[in-house]
Order: sequence, then C-alpha cells, then structure tokens
Amino acid sequence: MDVLMKGFSMAKEGVVAAAEKTRAGVEEAAAKTKEGVLYVGAKTKEGVISSVNTVANRTTEQTNIVGDTAVAGANEISQKTVEGVENVAASTGLVNPGDFSHGGGSMEQGGDEGY
Repeated sequence: MDVLMKGFSMAKEGVVAAAEKTRAGVEEAAAKTKEGVLYVGAKTKEGVISSVNTVANRTTEQTNIVGDTAVAGANEISQKTVEGVENVAASTGLVNPGDFSHGGGSMEQGGDEGY
C-alpha cells in the first residue's frame, strides 16, 4: 500500500508542477499578447493620425486650388463684363473709346458730355 501511496503522491506532485508551469506559461503568453496588442494599437493610432493629416493637407491643397481657380475665373468674367460694358457704351456714343483706362486715356468725368 505504501508503494501505491508513494506513486499517487509522485503523480500529484507532477500534476501540481505541470499546473504551475502551465500557469506561468499562460501568464507569460498573456503579457506578450498584451504587449503585442498595445504595439499594434500604437502603430494603428500613428497610421490613423498620419492618414488624417494627409487627408487634411490634401483637402487644404485642393481647396486652395479650387479657390484660386474660382478667383481667376471671377476676375476673367469681371474683366470681360467691363469690356462688354465699355463696348456698349462706346458703340452707343455715350463715351469716347479713348476715355477707357486700359485704352491709354484717362477716366475723367465731365458734366453732361455724351447725353
């Protein structure tokens, strides 16, 4: 009977030792998993921040391009409008073509001339 009890005792010690090693292994694996998750989270955060900054910068650049294009278009339209009004005014005899500032003349307004 002692032999049997001694065998069971040895088996019990083996199971306890295996359980301790398993617990230590699981703790180590959990710690490494936590480190890995934190690393991936940090890298993902960096990537998201970088992506957001890239998108924001590109949006700003595109907005500036659109704004510049709109201003250039508005300037061109206003210039064409002024030229059209000048042409109408000149063709109806309300003003002399030499009176326009871009034609080399001066823009002097004088009394009731042309009315």
